[in-house]
Amino acid sequence: MRKLLLCALLALMTTPTIFAQDYKDKITLVIHGGAGTITRQNMTPEREKAYREALTMALLKGHQVLKQGGTSLEAVEAAVRVMEDSPLFNAGKGAVFTNEGKNEMDAAVMNGKNLMAGAVASVTTVKNPIRAAIAVMENSPHVMMIGKGAELFAEKQGLEIVDPSYFYTEARYKALERARKEEKVELDHTEKEKKEVKKSPKTGAVTPQENLIFTEGKKFGTVGCVALDQYGNLAAGTSTGGMTNKRYGRVGDAPIIGAGTYANNNTCAISATGHGEYFIRSVVAYDVSALMEYKGLSVQQAADEVVMKKLVERGGEGGLIALDRQGNIAMPFNSEGMYRGYVKADGTIEVLIYKEER
Repeated sequence: MRKLLLCALLALMTTPTIFAQDYKDKITLVIHGGAGTITRQNMTPEREKAYREALTMALLKGHQVLKQGGTSLEAVEAAVRVMEDSPLFNAGKGAVFTNEGKNEMDAAVMNGKNLMAGAVASVTTVKNPIRAAIAVMENSPHVMMIGKGAELFAEKQGLEIVDPSYFYTEARYKALERARKEEKVELDHTEKEKKEVKKSPKTGAVTPQENLIFTEGKKFGTVGCVALDQYGNLAAGTSTGGMTNKRYGRVGDAPIIGAGTYANNNTCAISATGHGEYFIRSVVAYDVSALMEYKGLSVQQAADEVVMKKLVERGGEGGLIALDRQGNIAMPFNSEGMYRGYVKADGTIEVLIYKEER
């Protein structure tokens, strides 16, 4: 009897290690860089190359963390920071301007292992909002902090604080000026912009940054990442600069847990991008999880049900990335395109932009 008890005890003690090893061949990381009117007609070869390179770099950074035994949360942070530091995306450095001429950023993270979550909204001085969201989750009793309070908290946490001018980009400011003149709210880019790509009269090449990027047409500019680590844990993170010309302290779905960001080891990890008001009202991220948990749908079936059916019926445009605990991926979108990509355990990378690349 003693031998049987000892064997049972040893089995229980070693079970976590066995389970952890079982996920090493399933580690996966998925990212998105926004959805919207993104078509080949709107692209130049130079611009497409720039986006593909930036997305690939984000995947490589996140995958490196996972391969070295890092957690899914650490991998999400690493991948999102690459996109926050790039002016190509409406997050961090590339954030759009509010009606007041400010860059106000939102971000959220969620840990699927324990359902802990953190978010910040309307921050203007935090270089990497995704890090502030993680700090809220790990070092405070709260889920969300906003504005000056969030900035003060981030500073006390030792995060990198920058002058608001760091987020200024000429192309984003010009987009604000156009929006002000037209007296309308733009969802990141207007259709008109895609016709304004200027080329050199001598070489035919696209001229510098302000005319090269942010010109692919209307786009919902959010970045996000979901990851599965070798320990079998899921995590999700989303970061955005919001809506061009937004007013009155508007906050979208990205920092709202269950709307634009959600993770649960029992189901999936989600990061969404699109017209935030629709995603909030539809509780998009949690709805995918709920369909998996209560109806037994696969991650692909649940994601398609929400994005391709429910959102379409309600008039919402955008997409999401989803990942379950077995490494299964879904990346549905009902817009013309979505910057997206994934990397699997063996290092295989795929970066996609257009609808026909599904």
